[in-house]
Amino acid sequence: MAQETTKDQWRDPAHVQEFFSVRARDWDARFPGDGPAYDAAVADLGLRRGDVVLDAGCGTGRALPALRAAVGPRGVVLGADLTPAMLEAAVRAGRQRAGRLLLADVTRLPLRDGSVDAVFAAGLVSHLADLVEGLSELARVVRPGGRLALFHPVGRAALAARHGRQVTPDDERAEPNLRPLLASGGWHLDSYTDEDTRFLALASRSDRPAQNGAVRD
Repeated sequence: MAQETTKDQWRDPAHVQEFFSVRARDWDARFPGDGPAYDAAVADLGLRRGDVVLDAGCGTGRALPALRAAVGPRGVVLGADLTPAMLEAAVRAGRQRAGRLLLADVTRLPLRDGSVDAVFAAGLVSHLADLVEGLSELARVVRPGGRLALFHPVGRAALAARHGRQVTPDDERAEPNLRPLLASGGWHLDSYTDEDTRFLALASRSDRPAQNGAVRD
Protein backbone atom coordinates (compact mmCIF):
# COMPACT_ATOMS: atom_id res chain seq x y z
CA MET A 1 0.00 0.00 0.00
CA ALA A 2 1.33 3.44 -0.91
CA GLN A 3 2.35 5.59 2.05
CA GLU A 4 0.16 8.64 2.58
CA THR A 5 1.78 11.98 1.90
CA THR A 6 2.21 13.98 5.10
CA LYS A 7 1.32 17.64 5.57
CA ASP A 8 5.00 18.56 5.76
CA GLN A 9 5.72 16.72 2.50
CA TRP A 10 2.92 18.62 0.76
CA ARG A 11 4.74 21.81 1.70
CA ASP A 12 8.20 20.67 0.57
CA PRO A 13 8.86 22.10 -2.94
CA ALA A 14 11.01 19.11 -3.94
CA HIS A 15 8.31 16.65 -2.95
CA VAL A 16 5.57 18.71 -4.61
CA GLN A 17 7.56 18.82 -7.84
CA GLU A 18 8.19 15.07 -7.72
CA PHE A 19 4.55 14.28 -6.93
CA PHE A 20 3.12 16.32 -9.79
CA SER A 21 5.83 15.38 -12.29
CA VAL A 22 4.75 11.75 -12.40
CA ARG A 23 1.05 12.66 -12.57
CA ALA A 24 1.14 15.55 -15.02
CA ARG A 25 0.40 13.58 -18.18
CA ASP A 26 -2.99 12.32 -17.01
CA TRP A 27 -3.81 15.02 -14.44
CA ASP A 28 -6.71 16.52 -16.40
CA ALA A 29 -8.20 13.09 -17.07
CA ARG A 30 -8.34 12.44 -13.32
CA PHE A 31 -10.68 15.40 -12.79
CA PRO A 32 -12.71 15.78 -15.98
CA GLY A 33 -15.69 17.53 -14.36
CA ASP A 34 -13.84 20.46 -12.77
CA GLY A 35 -14.21 22.87 -15.69
CA PRO A 36 -17.48 24.57 -14.66
CA ALA A 37 -16.18 25.14 -11.11
CA TYR A 38 -13.06 26.83 -12.49
CA ASP A 39 -15.17 29.00 -14.80
CA ALA A 40 -17.45 30.07 -11.95
CA ALA A 41 -14.52 30.92 -9.67
CA VAL A 42 -12.87 33.02 -12.38
CA ALA A 43 -16.17 34.85 -12.90
CA ASP A 44 -16.38 35.61 -9.16
CA LEU A 45 -12.88 37.10 -9.22
CA GLY A 46 -14.38 40.10 -11.03
CA LEU A 47 -11.75 40.61 -13.71
CA ARG A 48 -12.08 43.47 -16.17
CA ARG A 49 -11.16 43.68 -19.82
CA GLY A 50 -7.51 44.61 -20.15
CA ASP A 51 -6.49 43.37 -16.69
CA VAL A 52 -3.22 41.59 -15.92
CA VAL A 53 -3.96 38.34 -14.09
CA LEU A 54 -1.65 35.70 -12.65
CA ASP A 55 -2.59 32.05 -12.20
CA ALA A 56 -0.29 31.14 -9.30
CA GLY A 57 0.48 27.43 -9.31
CA CYS A 58 -1.31 27.04 -12.62
CA GLY A 59 -0.57 23.33 -13.05
CA THR A 60 -1.85 22.17 -16.43
CA GLY A 61 -3.44 25.57 -17.03
CA ARG A 62 -7.07 24.61 -16.54
CA ALA A 63 -8.00 28.17 -15.51
CA LEU A 64 -6.12 29.93 -18.32
CA PRO A 65 -8.86 29.85 -21.00
CA ALA A 66 -11.43 31.31 -18.59
CA LEU A 67 -8.95 33.95 -17.43
CA ARG A 68 -8.22 34.89 -21.05
CA ALA A 69 -11.92 35.17 -21.83
CA ALA A 70 -12.39 37.44 -18.80
CA VAL A 71 -9.56 39.91 -19.58
CA GLY A 72 -9.99 39.85 -23.35
CA PRO A 73 -7.37 40.10 -26.08
CA ARG A 74 -5.83 43.27 -24.62
CA GLY A 75 -5.38 41.74 -21.19
CA VAL A 76 -2.36 39.77 -19.97
CA VAL A 77 -2.62 36.24 -18.59
CA LEU A 78 0.35 34.67 -16.81
CA GLY A 79 0.55 31.11 -15.52
CA ALA A 80 3.34 30.24 -13.07
CA ASP A 81 4.17 26.76 -11.83
CA LEU A 82 7.11 25.04 -10.17
CA THR A 83 6.83 21.75 -12.08
CA PRO A 84 8.05 21.62 -15.71
CA ALA A 85 5.95 18.53 -16.46
CA MET A 86 2.75 20.35 -15.54
CA LEU A 87 3.61 23.24 -17.86
CA GLU A 88 4.42 20.74 -20.60
CA ALA A 89 0.96 19.22 -20.10
CA ALA A 90 -0.52 22.72 -20.40
CA VAL A 91 1.24 23.13 -23.75
CA ARG A 92 0.02 19.75 -24.98
CA ALA A 93 -3.51 20.88 -24.13
CA GLY A 94 -2.95 24.08 -26.15
CA ARG A 95 -3.42 26.34 -23.14
CA GLN A 96 -0.24 28.30 -23.82
CA ARG A 97 -2.38 30.13 -26.40
CA ALA A 98 -4.43 31.58 -23.53
CA GLY A 99 -1.50 32.90 -21.51
CA ARG A 100 2.23 33.13 -21.00
CA LEU A 101 3.64 30.20 -19.01
CA LEU A 102 6.37 30.82 -16.43
CA LEU A 103 8.48 28.15 -14.74
CA ALA A 104 8.66 29.78 -11.32
CA ASP A 105 8.25 29.29 -7.60
CA VAL A 106 5.28 31.43 -6.56
CA THR A 107 7.12 32.43 -3.39
CA ARG A 108 9.79 34.12 -5.59
CA LEU A 109 7.94 35.41 -8.61
CA PRO A 110 9.84 37.05 -11.51
CA LEU A 111 7.35 39.95 -11.49
CA ARG A 112 7.62 43.59 -10.55
CA ASP A 113 5.86 45.06 -7.53
CA GLY A 114 2.26 46.04 -8.21
CA SER A 115 2.33 44.75 -11.77
CA VAL A 116 -0.70 42.44 -11.55
CA ASP A 117 -4.39 43.29 -11.12
CA ALA A 118 -5.47 39.93 -9.72
CA VAL A 119 -4.23 36.47 -8.72
CA PHE A 120 -6.07 33.20 -9.17
CA ALA A 121 -4.68 30.34 -7.06
CA ALA A 122 -6.21 26.87 -7.27
CA GLY A 123 -5.11 24.37 -4.64
CA LEU A 124 -2.09 26.47 -3.75
CA VAL A 125 -2.56 27.01 -0.02
CA SER A 126 -1.66 23.46 1.02
CA HIS A 127 1.61 23.56 -0.97
CA LEU A 128 3.15 26.71 0.51
CA ALA A 129 5.91 25.97 3.01
CA ASP A 130 5.19 29.30 4.74
CA LEU A 131 1.67 30.48 4.01
CA VAL A 132 2.17 34.06 5.18
CA GLU A 133 5.39 34.36 3.17
CA GLY A 134 3.62 33.02 0.10
CA LEU A 135 0.63 35.32 0.53
CA SER A 136 3.00 38.26 1.04
CA GLU A 137 4.75 37.50 -2.23
CA LEU A 138 1.42 37.41 -4.05
CA ALA A 139 0.53 40.73 -2.40
CA ARG A 140 3.84 42.21 -3.53
CA VAL A 141 3.05 41.71 -7.20
CA VAL A 142 -0.57 42.92 -6.97
CA ARG A 143 -1.58 46.55 -7.31
CA PRO A 144 -3.37 48.32 -4.42
CA GLY A 145 -6.95 47.13 -4.30
CA GLY A 146 -6.18 44.12 -6.49
CA ARG A 147 -7.90 40.81 -5.90
CA LEU A 148 -6.97 37.27 -4.89
CA ALA A 149 -8.99 34.08 -5.34
CA LEU A 150 -7.97 31.02 -3.32
CA PHE A 151 -9.91 28.21 -4.96
CA HIS A 152 -10.43 24.49 -4.96
CA PRO A 153 -13.07 22.66 -7.03
CA VAL A 154 -14.30 20.82 -3.93
CA GLY A 155 -14.72 22.01 -0.36
CA ARG A 156 -12.53 21.18 2.62
CA ALA A 157 -14.64 18.31 3.92
CA ALA A 158 -15.01 16.72 0.49
CA LEU A 159 -11.29 17.02 -0.15
CA ALA A 160 -10.42 15.49 3.21
CA ALA A 161 -12.82 12.62 2.58
CA ARG A 162 -11.20 12.02 -0.81
CA HIS A 163 -7.94 11.40 1.03
CA GLY A 164 -9.52 9.35 3.80
CA ARG A 165 -9.18 12.05 6.43
CA GLN A 166 -11.38 14.40 8.44
CA VAL A 167 -11.15 18.17 8.59
CA THR A 168 -9.16 19.27 11.63
CA PRO A 169 -9.45 22.55 13.61
CA ASP A 170 -5.93 23.58 12.60
CA ASP A 171 -6.77 23.53 8.87
CA GLU A 172 -5.35 26.81 7.55
CA ARG A 173 -8.23 27.10 5.07
CA ALA A 174 -10.84 27.27 7.85
CA GLU A 175 -12.18 30.82 7.92
CA PRO A 176 -11.07 31.64 11.52
CA ASN A 177 -7.54 30.57 10.63
CA LEU A 178 -7.37 31.90 7.08
CA ARG A 179 -8.57 35.42 7.85
CA PRO A 180 -5.62 36.39 10.12
CA LEU A 181 -3.16 34.60 7.84
CA LEU A 182 -4.39 36.65 4.90
CA ALA A 183 -4.16 39.82 6.98
CA SER A 184 -0.57 39.02 7.92
CA GLY A 185 0.20 38.57 4.22
CA GLY A 186 -1.30 41.93 3.22
CA TRP A 187 -4.84 40.87 2.28
CA HIS A 188 -8.37 41.47 3.52
CA LEU A 189 -10.78 38.52 3.32
CA ASP A 190 -13.89 39.76 1.49
CA SER A 191 -15.90 36.56 1.11
CA TYR A 192 -15.60 32.92 2.04
CA THR A 193 -17.36 29.87 0.60
CA ASP A 194 -16.74 26.29 1.70
CA GLU A 195 -19.25 23.88 0.17
CA ASP A 196 -19.04 20.31 -1.09
CA THR A 197 -18.85 21.62 -4.67
CA ARG A 198 -16.18 24.29 -4.15
CA PHE A 199 -13.92 26.26 -1.86
CA LEU A 200 -13.46 29.94 -2.69
CA ALA A 201 -11.92 32.69 -0.57
CA LEU A 202 -11.85 36.13 -2.20
CA ALA A 203 -9.55 38.80 -0.78
CA SER A 204 -8.43 42.31 -1.68
CA ARG A 205 -4.97 43.86 -1.44
CA SER A 206 -4.22 46.68 0.94
CA ASP A 207 -2.46 49.76 -0.42
CA ARG A 208 1.01 49.27 -1.91
CA PRO A 209 2.80 51.38 -4.55
CA ALA A 210 2.38 49.99 -8.06
CA GLN A 211 5.01 49.92 -10.78
CA ASN A 212 4.65 49.70 -14.53
CA GLY A 213 5.23 46.47 -16.41
CA ALA A 214 4.58 42.88 -15.50
CA VAL A 215 7.77 40.83 -15.79
CA ARG A 216 11.02 41.71 -14.06
CA ASP A 217 14.00 42.47 -16.26
